[in-house]
Amino acid sequence: MSKPQGLAAYMAVTAAYWAFMLTDGALRMLVLLHFHTLGFSPVQLAYLFVLYEIAGMVTNLSAGWLAARFGLTSTLYAGLGLQVLALLALAQLDPAWSIAASVAYVMLVQGLSGVAKDLAKMSSKSAVKLLAPSAQGGLFRWVAILTGSKNAVKGAGFLLGAILLASVGFVPSVLAMAAVLAVILVATVLGMPAGLPEGRKDAKFREVFSKNHNVNWLSAARIFLFGARDVWFVVGIPIYFYAVLSDGTEAGNRAAFFLIGSFMAVWTILYGAVQGAAPRILRAKDRTQPEIIAQARVWVLGLAVIPASLSALVWFAVEPSPFLTAAIVAALLIFGGVFAVNSSLHSYLILAFTSSHRVTMDVGFYYMSNAAGRLIGTLLSGVTYQIGGLPLCLGTAAVMIGLSWIGTTKLHADTVQEVPS
Repeated sequence: MSKPQGLAAYMAVTAAYWAFMLTDGALRMLVLLHFHTLGFSPVQLAYLFVLYEIAGMVTNLSAGWLAARFGLTSTLYAGLGLQVLALLALAQLDPAWSIAASVAYVMLVQGLSGVAKDLAKMSSKSAVKLLAPSAQGGLFRWVAILTGSKNAVKGAGFLLGAILLASVGFVPSVLAMAAVLAVILVATVLGMPAGLPEGRKDAKFREVFSKNHNVNWLSAARIFLFGARDVWFVVGIPIYFYAVLSDGTEAGNRAAFFLIGSFMAVWTILYGAVQGAAPRILRAKDRTQPEIIAQARVWVLGLAVIPASLSALVWFAVEPSPFLTAAIVAALLIFGGVFAVNSSLHSYLILAFTSSHRVTMDVGFYYMSNAAGRLIGTLLSGVTYQIGGLPLCLGTAAVMIGLSWIGTTKLHADTVQEVPS
């Protein structure tokens, strides 16, 4: 594999992943806000995303083996194609169906979308390990670029979804996204350069379970890190803001959609930008491996302080006010920045801990844990908001971050395969 081919394949995979994540972010916002206006409770809204996360767990566990067996391009194309099918299926939702039937149908479609998302994610993240170091130096820098840009694009998708819902409605929005993504899939298949491995016929499914101490503990830490984000991000904060911002009129709902979508977009774009800058923020090229791991422990402790403090602030507030809303927005944006550094450290370390011949297996196992964390966070988001409102969502997040810190204390530097550059 020559350097130009490797870099071209990296760029093609990244562009396809961007297109996918734009639709993924828009779809999440469309589903959340559309069904909230139809009267779904916080727990019912959480149910809509449960199968999405369960499918992500199963997909990540098997996707590493599928990529090792059939090649990374196959799993990338499958992810894009399944997302097109999910969007088309969602457009068939009948408003005359009962709430129970609608929830069941959307759960199934979201499950298909979850399979699609994690096939695309595993393919793209594994490609960094295989292609980026040979094209340009700096594993940490290249994985930060991919991960950061992906989240910035997904943030734009949140805003796009809110705008589409307010302007053209639910069904036209998902049909338009399906058409655009189908065109991108065809272009990717026709234009994908050489550079990605074709797969090996002797890959065994049992290989997906890692025996690497660091991979297993980092995966455990990842469960609680992402659970701590989604416990307030998926249901709690959008519904809280909707209650504060909407006056119940059609015009008020549209304004609330736009403001909620804007916040979710800004939060995720900021998160992506900080992820991309994390190697510079951490001065990674000047750090030894023990120092990088020590930084992961320090940054996750700093993250826990934010939701714990914000939970107390909201709890003791007499009632919602513009000052309280501004304080929540500011605190959650700070949380996003600190969370991004933590996430970037994890994304680098999983690639550093694995070896090239196991990269799809270990990355798949690791992102299965990521999906497990999102599943736990999604379920808890609806439950905790319904029981104790936003303060309980945020307090639960602080506890989960503490559990993530315990996982980072178990990491050892002596098995790291790569060094920052």
